Amino acid sequence: MDVVEFRPEPSQYAWTFGGAAPVREVEPGSVMRLWCDDAFGGRIRSVSDLASASLDPRFLNPQTGPFSVRGAEPGDTLVLHLVDLTPARDWGASTLVPFFGGLTGTDRTALLNPPLDERTWIYEVDRARRTVTFVAGRSDLSLDLPLAPMLGTVGVAPANREVRSSLTPDAFGGNMDTPEMRAGTTCYLPVNEPGAIFSVGDGHYRQGEGESCGTAVEGAMDVTLIVDLVKAPAGPAPLWPRLENDDEIIVVGSSRPLEDAWRISQVEMIAWLGELLGLDRLDAYQLLTQVSLAPLANVVDTNYSAVTKVAKALVPGLRPHDGLHADLRDRALAVV
Repeated sequence: MDVVEFRPEPSQYAWTFGGAAPVREVEPGSVMRLWCDDAFGGRIRSVSDLASASLDPRFLNPQTGPFSVRGAEPGDTLVLHLVDLTPARDWGASTLVPFFGGLTGTDRTALLNPPLDERTWIYEVDRARRTVTFVAGRSDLSLDLPLAPMLGTVGVAPANREVRSSLTPDAFGGNMDTPEMRAGTTCYLPVNEPGAIFSVGDGHYRQGEGESCGTAVEGAMDVTLIVDLVKAPAGPAPLWPRLENDDEIIVVGSSRPLEDAWRISQVEMIAWLGELLGLDRLDAYQLLTQVSLAPLANVVDTNYSAVTKVAKALVPGLRPHDGLHADLRDRALAVV
């Protein structure tokens, strides 16, 4: 397997999906070893660093990439298998940002209330114990929480030459902020432009479902992934991001209001079950009703993201692309 290593300089960060020239072309089947900065670009380092004074909202969620995949054409499916996600710093940061978050007034939910007090929390990483430590700002409480590394943003160039902020999730992927995007997961994305033009970033050392306050334990990440490609018409390209791990198949839908994000993920899962099991749409709908889980990914971004999951143990026969995920897991064993 070809191995591609890339650590961007700050001047090489991408801030959008679409609209940025690829920094490198890679072959399907390549192993990529990447470094990704945190959502703050490393500018939040202590509890005295406040978002309003430290951050420029035009430059949030720096992306590593984008990368062009040789041979990728619209209608194909880009496949990214996350082999390993390792914190690249000994600390992560989380903040309260004025008029941002799930439980405050925002520019979209306009209220007369003043913004919540700004605060910053720094989480120390213990690599040996694989924990991050929450330290309360106004009491003596301290809690060690398990590391659960994930990527907040994984996406391709949108269709129709559209350019979208790296803060936005949509059909192209983007800032979905789902904890399902962890090592061992395979992500299937639609190819909308020649080369796919994909990027990754926004490392989280852990995050709860929904990302309630708008920020996770944000941290730089060393990322190892395998790139692959399913050519049309070998399999229909997904309309929305699809994920697979050893135990589940997963769909992420993004929209506002939140119920529309949920509906998208449910409808796309119905389509996927139909493809995999040969089910009529209404039979797939009935099966989904009895077996699916529907956690939230984010309720804070420019679009909200909802997840629909189906366990392989409940529904035998869920083998997308003839077992490609299992093949990638086997290939990953030679990488780590």
